[in-house]
Amino acid sequence: MDFDLTPASIKDKPVLRNLLELCQHDYSEFNQADVDQHGLFGYNYLDHYWIEQGRYAFLVKVAGQLAGFALIRQLDDATHSMAEFFILRKYRRHGLGKQVAYRIFDMFPGAWSVSQEDGNLPAQAFWRRVISEYANGDFSEERLESPETGVVQTFKTKKRQ
Repeated sequence: MDFDLTPASIKDKPVLRNLLELCQHDYSEFNQADVDQHGLFGYNYLDHYWIEQGRYAFLVKVAGQLAGFALIRQLDDATHSMAEFFILRKYRRHGLGKQVAYRIFDMFPGAWSVSQEDGNLPAQAFWRRVISEYANGDFSEERLESPETGVVQTFKTKKRQ
């Protein structure tokens, strides 16, 4: 599937905020989050993507239509993390998520950490499959303990053929 992955500018912040609401709505099935008194989930770190170094926001479009987003953050000098990753349901199960993830991994070579919440079994299965294929099986997975529970996969990018 052809897609565009473009850095989100400050002008795109309202669009990204709206997409984050859809993302948080999907996550609420697994983390039991509630909306606030305004009917919003909110996302505490959105502003950080335009004021802190080492944070990167991307929009995903298919045929000019919004299809998702990815938020990347640099954990230290050598490790990147997939802070948030979201593909609209209409575009899921067509290989778009895998293609977007691969492109992002290629854009930020080196060590990676990708975590998923404990109950989000679909996300865990997706990332295990995508990371295993991308890294040719050379990745590790461990269980996270409180304050966060879930799993995290770690790997290093490699030159792919």
